[in-house]
Amino acid sequence: MNRFAAEEKSSNNKGLAAGMKRRRFIWAVMVTVFLGWAGYIFFAQSAAIANKSELLAKKQATSEGVTASLNQLKYEVSRLNDDEYIGQLARKWYNMYPLGEQPIRPEQSGQ
Repeated sequence: MNRFAAEEKSSNNKGLAAGMKRRRFIWAVMVTVFLGWAGYIFFAQSAAIANKSELLAKKQATSEGVTASLNQLKYEVSRLNDDEYIGQLARKWYNMYPLGEQPIRPEQSGQ
């Protein structure tokens, strides 16, 4: 008989079928392992992203507060360039008045 005989094909098919099942099983195991690894990485990165998002929100809130404070300080510095404002501060803090100006002081009662 030659190698293409019907009897040999039927005996070979059993071996091929077993090999095919083995390859499919190995492929299924590899796909399952890969998908498990991918899922683990996905959830781990999701948790890390959530933590970083919380930190970012806190830092942005802090940044807004600092920006508001900076703007207030810039406004105060711009007012310090005005001579009239400087005069108001001198009158208020140091009781300094220009010549000829009489301060108006309320009388303190009860002392």
